Amino acid sequence: MTNALELDALWDEFHRVVNMTSQELSAWLRTRDAGEDTDPLPDQAGSPTGRHVLAILQKRRTDLTDDDIRVMYKVVETVQAQRQEQGAAVTADDTGRRHRLMTLGHDPLKPG
Repeated sequence: MTNALELDALWDEFHRVVNMTSQELSAWLRTRDAGEDTDPLPDQAGSPTGRHVLAILQKRRTDLTDDDIRVMYKVVETVQAQRQEQGAAVTADDTGRRHRLMTLGHDPLKPG
């Protein structure tokens, strides 16, 4: 289990890298999954990780589960790894990478 100081740091870092609001992420997950042949229920849109990030955004820190904490670590590590791997900022032309990050709640083109 994560101690209180680690949890505080993780909470802050998670909310720094997840720079989309819950409304923006929810809309993105629904848009991303919408297609001609399929249009999932709103609570089933997006990847399991994307839906979990959305659920975490709607929680208070005191309500986090061990599974939430695991997903938060995963998201922070993934976003940081993408930044280090590419070195340069994502451009509007790099839609594949941008869309993968947006599924985790991080829009690299969003100022901040």
